[in-house]
Order: sequence, then C-alpha cells, then structure tokens
Amino acid sequence: MFSTIRSFLPKPLRDDRTVIPVVRLQGTITTSGPMRSGLCLSTVAQPLEKAFSVKKAPAVALIINSPGGSPVQSRLIFKRIRDLAKEKEKDVLVFVEDVAASGGYLISLAGDEIFVDPSSIVGSIGVVAAGFGFTELIDKIGVQRRVYTAGEKKVILDPFQPEVPEDIEYLKGLQQEIHETFVDLVKSRRGDVLNDDPDLFSGKFWTGRTAVQLGLVDAIGDVRSVLKERYGDKTEPRLFSAPRGLFGRKAGVGLDLSGQRLTEGLGEDMISAIENRALWMRYGL
Repeated sequence: MFSTIRSFLPKPLRDDRTVIPVVRLQGTITTSGPMRSGLCLSTVAQPLEKAFSVKKAPAVALIINSPGGSPVQSRLIFKRIRDLAKEKEKDVLVFVEDVAASGGYLISLAGDEIFVDPSSIVGSIGVVAAGFGFTELIDKIGVQRRVYTAGEKKVILDPFQPEVPEDIEYLKGLQQEIHETFVDLVKSRRGDVLNDDPDLFSGKFWTGRTAVQLGLVDAIGDVRSVLKERYGDKTEPRLFSAPRGLFGRKAGVGLDLSGQRLTEGLGEDMISAIENRALWMRYGL
C-alpha cells in the first residue's frame, strides 16, 4: 500500500532513490575572463559546494575532461575537492572522458577512485613553458626595443631580447620545483598502486587501458554504469553546473603545466583560444 502511494509522490519526496551529485570539470585550466571561460577555482567552487552539500548522497562524482593548465589552479581545485570530501564525509569518484592530462590529471587525483574509458588519454606528469623569440624580426623591420627597469632580472626571458643561458637555467629550476610538487602529490595519492615505470613522471601520456596497468587510475568504467552497479538501479545522477554569466558563459594566473599564460584583452583572448586549441590537439582532440 505504502509503495503504491509513494509512486504517486513527486520525485523529491520519494525515498527509494539514491541521488549522486555530478560535477563536470571540463576545459583548459586557467583564469577566466569576461569573453572566455576557463576551468579554475572560481568557476567550480559553487557547483562543488552544492554537490557536496546533498545530505543523503554517499558520494560525489566528478567528470573530468581537461588537457591541463595552471598548476596553481589545478592544485586549488584538487584541495577544495579533498577539503569538501573530508568535511562532508563523502567518497569522490572521478570519471575521465577524453583526456585527464597534466593539470587535468592532477585534479583527478582528488578522487578516491578514478575510472577511465579504454581510449582516454591520461598522464603527462610534467611541466612545460613555451614562447616565441622575435629578435631577428624586430631587427629586420627596424624596430627598437626600449625597456627601463629597476631590478636587473625584471625582464628575463623577454621574447624581444636574445636568450641568456643563465635565465634559461633559472626557468628550468622553477619548472623542477613545480614538477616535484606534482610528483609528490601523485605519490601521496597513488603511491600504493603505482607501477615502477621509469617513464611515469617523464611527461609521457597513455591510453586509459595502459593507465590502469600503470596504477595511474583504478578501472575502466563510465559514470552511469559504475554508479548503478555500486548504489543500485534506482541511482539518480544529478548534474550540478556553474551559473551562466555574460554571453551564456560560465561565470568565474605565469608559468603553468601546459605552457599557457594569462592574457588580457580581446586580441590576446584570440591568441589564448589558439593556444588552447593547440593544447587539445596535442592529444589528438
């Protein structure tokens, strides 16, 4: 009798469902501007907070699709997820779609378990900085570079000046520190299951199937199948998204894990879009 009455109740009043909040984390990891969207703490903080606040949910599922980006934003997002998981006492299940590379993989480490598609791209545990040199160009077109500084190292790695070996070594030292932080985080989260492979922290990336064998992830699986298998056929995944801002974009910075830098202005936004596209194309996407 009670089950018959319950079937006529609105969905929110039924108690036979297990709601699992789902948050999608997609895109390059950077700071967003008014004319472009990016994956950063400011864009994901609100949906994460709402997802972890669903009282009866035993877990929160994260769908990740990111080729990487800012190491700072990557770690901030990772930390916010782990802080919320501890505070709300919930498991975190991560599901990788096309790619979780570099900073995208760093965020994935927030999961208590990481699931992938066999063809997902995973890894790229490394740091890269990229740029251009224009010294010959400005000489050819007769342009003079005029820079005035207080501090002799204020313009190191200036693309309009010749490279200085000493400055390159300094940059590599910074990269090494960031890389060590990344590696330490991987070991702290996955150290008990990681394969002893010499290429693991070389910046190399693998398919999801190989990533399982290496211990970078746990298993092959998709969000719907895994959730229903774990929590029952009446499990209901519920998506929590960031609010939409100007032009329908989600509302929401240096050296980074993917070689991107924060830029300002519409023209530079176009350059940033090209760089982002190139980053996705690195993984065949």
